Amino acid sequence: MRKNLLFLFIVSTFSMIARGQAAEIDSLIHRTNRLGLFNGNVLVADHNKVLYKTAIGFADPGSKIPLTLQHRFHIGSIAKEFNAVGIMMLKAQGKLKLEDKVSAYIPGLPAWSDSVSILHLLQYTSGLPDLNWKTVHSDADIMQDLRDRQQLLFTPGSNYLYSNNCVFLQRRIIEKITGMPFNTFVEQQLLRPCGMNAAVVDPTEKDTPIAIAFNNERQADPLILAISGWTAVTADDFYQWSNAINTFRLLSPADTRTILYPSGPNRQSGLGGGEMAEDHITRHIHDGSALRYNALLVSDPPRGRTVILLTNNKQGNLYEINTAIQAILDGKPYQQPKKPVVDLFNGKLDQLNAQQALTLYQQLKSRHAGEYNFDNESALNNLGYYYMNHNRLDDAIIIFTRNTRLFPASGNVFDSLGEAYYKKNDKKNALRYYKRALALDSTNTTARQIVTALSGE
Repeated sequence: MRKNLLFLFIVSTFSMIARGQAAEIDSLIHRTNRLGLFNGNVLVADHNKVLYKTAIGFADPGSKIPLTLQHRFHIGSIAKEFNAVGIMMLKAQGKLKLEDKVSAYIPGLPAWSDSVSILHLLQYTSGLPDLNWKTVHSDADIMQDLRDRQQLLFTPGSNYLYSNNCVFLQRRIIEKITGMPFNTFVEQQLLRPCGMNAAVVDPTEKDTPIAIAFNNERQADPLILAISGWTAVTADDFYQWSNAINTFRLLSPADTRTILYPSGPNRQSGLGGGEMAEDHITRHIHDGSALRYNALLVSDPPRGRTVILLTNNKQGNLYEINTAIQAILDGKPYQQPKKPVVDLFNGKLDQLNAQQALTLYQQLKSRHAGEYNFDNESALNNLGYYYMNHNRLDDAIIIFTRNTRLFPASGNVFDSLGEAYYKKNDKKNALRYYKRALALDSTNTTARQIVTALSGE
């Protein structure tokens, strides 16, 4: 009798805690929406139970159609998981080998197709450039560009470049082997077996309800994208897919590991990124963008925790919202998301060096601290990455260095500074700051890998 009473007390206590967490997450999401920082759908699971889900905002730029949990969203690069999983399924069935060359499946391509393997496509180490988004408008355009390309940017396997040409070729290889359109393969072999009954590949306006993406000026994005094969999902669908990956419903642990781990530090894999302990996934994180669509999946299988964020009005803050949700679930304090500081620099950074940007940063902070997120390390980090992504490494280093002084206890800011020095080929300083990042955050596997590699040179 006492054991039964104790059990009921524990269950009741956990239920009360869960209700309180759901209420706090709901408050966070509604405040974020009122600030114009989130328009979309949310699903949060903890201890393998859905704790919270909601749809907030509108499905159209005219603010006439409220979002519902039945609305589907494009998920950008996360949809590349479907072709990566499809390739590994065919490999498990003995229908292809990862060492096979592209030329074995797609005839009529230049000589480079004899040196690019399927594994190179999965790891984005093919040497193919990304799509020329200004000139390609269809699969036919992409195929013609590939036929016209005579040289690769680098020897396959020797470097890394995130390229949608790799994705395009994966999908064509699946079609060649299965004899069915890629979209049909996804629907029959991936979506339906996983119980994703609402998901649709390459949706049109007829596939209602579909969330239409729009910018802050309420201008709509096109629904059809230049490259075909993009799966749009509901939050419930997405959760089904995440569980299928975590429980190895489609792939073995070994084949999952192949597309969960990237080919090196600061790279992406077919599943985005994550970690495994023996034959168990311990972490799976993937984000994706397509125009103003943005999605984030953060899965922590050992705790039965999953956070899914889908938006059709990208604000660049999904990681920040996830951090707040994770803090609520852990019973820790959190920061209310604010507008990203980088938006205040829109169109200005190209004309400013790092010192000028820091001066402007201080001026803007004095005027907009209440509305924009100047209190978070991401404010300067985003500026630094803008410079780094435009190959202005010295400016990036100045910004990141200032950030380490503002946030000396953050491993992430030292990781960013180490990355900038690493890209500059300054291995001495890269090692110095990656070591500092690892000392502050022992879970930083990228920093550990780079420290090990640089220490051995």
